[in-house]
Amino acid sequence: MNPSYPEVAGRADHRCEYCRAPEVIFNFPFEVEHINPSSRGGTNELSNLALACRACNVFKANRLQAVDEGTGEAVDLFDPRRHRWEDHFSVEADTGRILGTTPIGRATVAALQMNVLRQLAARREWMRLGFYP
Repeated sequence: MNPSYPEVAGRADHRCEYCRAPEVIFNFPFEVEHINPSSRGGTNELSNLALACRACNVFKANRLQAVDEGTGEAVDLFDPRRHRWEDHFSVEADTGRILGTTPIGRATVAALQMNVLRQLAARREWMRLGFYP
């Protein structure tokens, strides 16, 4: 386990900092992710680390940017240390769909594939159980 896990997970309230998945319902800890990937010069400083569920971490990979489908332009991905989640995303209460409300939000939702069928099904169940949002 990453030695920074306790501090990173506590700061994130044990939720994925990208899709807000609740770690408590998984049978293993979430991953400590480099916001600016180490392959791109990112450090292990706490200011560059985020808690991520496996799905978000896999799809983010070493990306820093993605295309906003609304404008067709490349924009920075959501950065949990610089941005507030509520400023870039909202959740549809009836579907569990995460909506990007800004170019950063839209690009991040698309790049991290936050609304694929398996994610939506899980999120609706978490909502039903009171674990999400």
